[in-house]
Amino acid sequence: MLHAARSLFLAPLALVATLNGATAQAVDAEKGAALFDALGLPEMIEIMREEGLAYGQDINDGLLSGAASASWDKTVSDIYDLDRMRGAAAAELNAAVAGKDVDAMLDFFTSDLGQEIIELETSARRALLDEAVDAAAKEAAGLALADDTPRSRMITTFAQTNDLIDTNVVGAMNANYAFYMGLQDGGAYDSTLTEDQVLADVYNQEPEIRANTTEWVYGFLTMAYQPLSDDELQAYIDFSKTKPGQDLNVAMFDAFDQMFVAISRDLGRASALTMAGQDI
Repeated sequence: MLHAARSLFLAPLALVATLNGATAQAVDAEKGAALFDALGLPEMIEIMREEGLAYGQDINDGLLSGAASASWDKTVSDIYDLDRMRGAAAAELNAAVAGKDVDAMLDFFTSDLGQEIIELETSARRALLDEAVDAAAKEAAGLALADDTPRSRMITTFAQTNDLIDTNVVGAMNANYAFYMGLQDGGAYDSTLTEDQVLADVYNQEPEIRANTTEWVYGFLTMAYQPLSDDELQAYIDFSKTKPGQDLNVAMFDAFDQMFVAISRDLGRASALTMAGQDI
């Protein structure tokens, strides 16, 4: 499934449980782990970490005016700790799919088509780390949309079915808000900004975020699913319309949104502390 920004923490297990209850929890955890693997999330999170390290460099080049030392690189690397990200995502996804039809999710994503889709999504996400590939994918998607090709209409249906634009815009705005609050936590502002001021600034960024998100999502989808036949892509769309498909889509957003909110707040706080150190 597509993910761009999303979260993770399980409530403590009940201290007292019957044997049957404990067994049911173990089965759920096992299925959750199987789903996590079937969705290719261990490798996808590796790619997200690489994206995060590049974003840390962008913060250095922009907000920090390129003045951060090697310690900044280590700080960013620690924030995007792979084990932490995987553990958080796995825990929250397991919680988010509790009580849902996980068997149906596993049936689709462990099938030959499901695994091909995951491999295509993962390889496309990794390829888009290259700025030239990213630009080419966006251009190709833009041309296909302008020409209103049958495949571009299927891509649009997939994006709309999974609400990919709005959820990713919300995720990006949540992360931006958390980054601002991290800056404030770290004392980056001479005077404390009110929550309303921060929210207003974030909301003012919405049109640009939406435009960038739309361009990226369509570029990604067009590139990732190009090898699929129309029948195969339609099968993915059909699954996405089912209740298990919709439940999984919501669970994926919930799982990754809070993870990136926590990361963004940590980045904001670290940025503020780094700026304070430069001023001394």
